[in-house]
Amino acid sequence: MFGIGVTALSVYDWPGADGRCGGSPHLHTLCAEAYVVVAGSGSVQTLTWEGYQETPLAPGAVVWFTPGTVHRLVNDGGLKIVVVMQNSGLPEAGDAVFTFPNAVLSGDYNRAAGMAPRWRRDLALEGFRQLKEAGRPGFEKFLEHAVRIVGDRLDDFEDLWREGPLKAVEDTEKQLASLRRGDYDYLREARIQEASGEPRDGMCGHLFTYPG
Repeated sequence: MFGIGVTALSVYDWPGADGRCGGSPHLHTLCAEAYVVVAGSGSVQTLTWEGYQETPLAPGAVVWFTPGTVHRLVNDGGLKIVVVMQNSGLPEAGDAVFTFPNAVLSGDYNRAAGMAPRWRRDLALEGFRQLKEAGRPGFEKFLEHAVRIVGDRLDDFEDLWREGPLKAVEDTEKQLASLRRGDYDYLREARIQEASGEPRDGMCGHLFTYPG
C-alpha cells in the first residue's frame, strides 16, 4: 500500500564462531533499511566500500543504511528492533544476498541460501570474516557476485516495485494535483487498518512482517 515494509524483529541469540550472538550478514541490492531499537542491547556491524564499522544499539537508537551495505546484527541481550524497509516486497523476493564464501557465491548459492537459518548464518559469518580481511578487492568481488545472483530476478523486482512503491508515489502525485484543483474527494476515503504480522524465521532473527 505504501511501498514500505515494517517488521518486528527479535534478533537470534545463537552464538557464532566468534562467540557473539546474532543474525546472518547480508546486503540489499535495492533497499535502504532502518532500525528502531525498542529493547535490549547489541550492535550492527557494517561493511562498505569505505570499510568496517560497528554501531552500538540500545533502546531509542535509530540507525539506517543504504543499498550495498553489508550488515550483521549482534545481540548482546534481548535485542528487539522495528525494521523499516524501503521497497516493500523486494527483500522477500530475493533482493538480499548473503556473505557466503566465494566458493559458495560462485557455486550453488541458492542451495546454501535455502539451508536452515542457523547453518546459513554460520556459513555467512565465515564469508563475512573473509570479506573483512580481503579489503576493497574482496568487497568488489562480492558486489559482482551479488549483481549476478539477483540478475534473473530483476523483472520480478520491477513488477513488485511498480505495483507497490511506484504506485504509492504516483498516488501522491495525483493527490497533489487534486488539491491544487481544490478537489478533496479522496480524503473522504480515509480509513484505519490494523496490520497483523506473519511470524517466521528471517535472516537476523524471529520476525513478524506486516503488509506495506
